[in-house]
Amino acid sequence: GPRVPVSRTDAHLLQQFATALTGAMLHTAIRRVVVESVAFLFKDAIIPPAYFFGKLLFPGIVADASAMEGVFEQSGLDWTIARPPELTDKPYTGKYRVREGHLPLFGFRISRADVADFMLRTVEDGSSIGKVVGICN
Repeated sequence: GPRVPVSRTDAHLLQQFATALTGAMLHTAIRRVVVESVAFLFKDAIIPPAYFFGKLLFPGIVADASAMEGVFEQSGLDWTIARPPELTDKPYTGKYRVREGHLPLFGFRISRADVADFMLRTVEDGSSIGKVVGICN
């Protein structure tokens, strides 16, 4: 996910990334994409209240990430969107929880290594195409 603070010149960086990537993928006939977004977009998350905190503390990131996801959703590609909460530098564990359409309960953080593992496994698994998933330790 994006790091804060985000400068004004980078206010639409995620959306611009998505537009550039989807255009290149369509041009080269590559169909599968797994992209990392932000857990702040889970509007129904209660513990933690991700959307509430995201809109309150990081409204620009929430708007940009939402626009980015929209680009992928409308692209016609075989996409999966992973929404992790806080990313840590802790080591790889291979133990994480995944929930389709929601952030797993008490999903406060996950290591970058575990997110990478999930994304690499997901790229070859067609069962999550067209889905948004929450992932956490």
